[in-house]
Amino acid sequence: MRRYLRLVRIFVGATLSAQLEYRANFLGAVLASLGEVGVALLGISILFGQPGVTQVGGWSFREALLVTGFFMLTEGVISVFIQPNMSKIAEAVRTGNMDFTLLKPIDAQFNVSTRNLNVLRFPDLLIGLGLIGYAASGLEVTLGGALAAAVLYGSAVVIVYCIYLGLSTTAFWFVKTQNVTELFSGVFGAARFPVAAFPVPVRFVLTFVLPVAFITTVPAQALTGALGGGLALASPLIAAALFLGTRWFWRYAVASYTSASS
Repeated sequence: MRRYLRLVRIFVGATLSAQLEYRANFLGAVLASLGEVGVALLGISILFGQPGVTQVGGWSFREALLVTGFFMLTEGVISVFIQPNMSKIAEAVRTGNMDFTLLKPIDAQFNVSTRNLNVLRFPDLLIGLGLIGYAASGLEVTLGGALAAAVLYGSAVVIVYCIYLGLSTTAFWFVKTQNVTELFSGVFGAARFPVAAFPVPVRFVLTFVLPVAFITTVPAQALTGALGGGLALASPLIAAALFLGTRWFWRYAVASYTSASS
């Protein structure tokens, strides 16, 4: 255990040294995080800024702010852990470095999913947690609701990871997949608002076609105790199905890979 902890410290230290070499990079990342949360809060303010409006789609301001908090937290997870790794898959296929990854005595999917961090976007995680804490402080949150929200948000992280991995795995055939992932990032922007704030057709798409609602709205509902049993059960089932599906897709892609030298 000590050996693994030492390796983690070395890895994190090397990452910090490389990414904090220029102070302007850190300042730019902080400004990007503040800009992201500013846009999200502006949208919430517009929704609830109309005279006499106290609820939108059955959500109060504090409850909607919970959704924004989960959105910012997820943006942090994507920016710090997921995107830095998924963006390297297409590059590795194009340059031939994927050959070396597949030859290493470690699971290739685990390797490509964990070897890079973007610590400069760590403030996104803190901002998300801060918004969730502030919003929850004005609501009646029970211990059971908090535990349910934590479990369902774990499922949400798995869902996000699987979507990014599935899109990035297509690089084995199409090489350039940045436009596809950017398209999902654009759709994911809708997750900063409760899904009930959208028209019914859009709600259907964000829940059953692109499971954006399960990433932010469902954990927020669990935290407030307003989540139905059906959605609570569906979230981990969707996460498990996506994980198994993307695992199979990754292994199929690797089996189809003929290396850069052939």
